[in-house]
Amino acid sequence: MSEPKDPEAVKLIVSILFVQRNIFLEVAKALVREFGPLDFVSSASPFTFTDYYESEMGSPLWRRVVSFRNLISPDALPEIKLRTNMIEKALSLENRRQANLDPGYIARGHLILATGKACAHRPYLRAGIYADLTLLYTKGDFQPLAWTYPDYGEERMRSICKKIRETYLFQLRERQKDNLGCEL
Repeated sequence: MSEPKDPEAVKLIVSILFVQRNIFLEVAKALVREFGPLDFVSSASPFTFTDYYESEMGSPLWRRVVSFRNLISPDALPEIKLRTNMIEKALSLENRRQANLDPGYIARGHLILATGKACAHRPYLRAGIYADLTLLYTKGDFQPLAWTYPDYGEERMRSICKKIRETYLFQLRERQKDNLGCEL
């Protein structure tokens, strides 16, 4: 029989799509107020994988990925998605989003994104939020799956996730040392 136990803490990330640089700065400030200090901010890269967001947000679209110093419990993801939705709404102009925020987390073995869109591969969490298993970490790298969005399967995004994962693993080792009260 398996014995239930608390899950390991995970690393919160948010992917941010935006058109105007000043909007990114506003989003970053709001995210820090909500979730604490950032420990990683990627450079901006063009988002050219779909024109889905352009009618609402304009173009050209840019993406940046941020991660947070504080680790979270994986079961916090639905609440985090609801809070990022509120940030999107607060920054909207005339009912048009100025930013698209995709929160998720990096664990030892995968990247999970939060979404409000149901699909066969997305288990329901709560409050209208589903978990999207986006990338698996195996053989020393993040691997896309059949349903992975093309942009998340690209080398640049996988490299960002790998860098964030390295910081995350360091944090876990430091926590373990703190819990043992000695150097490992």
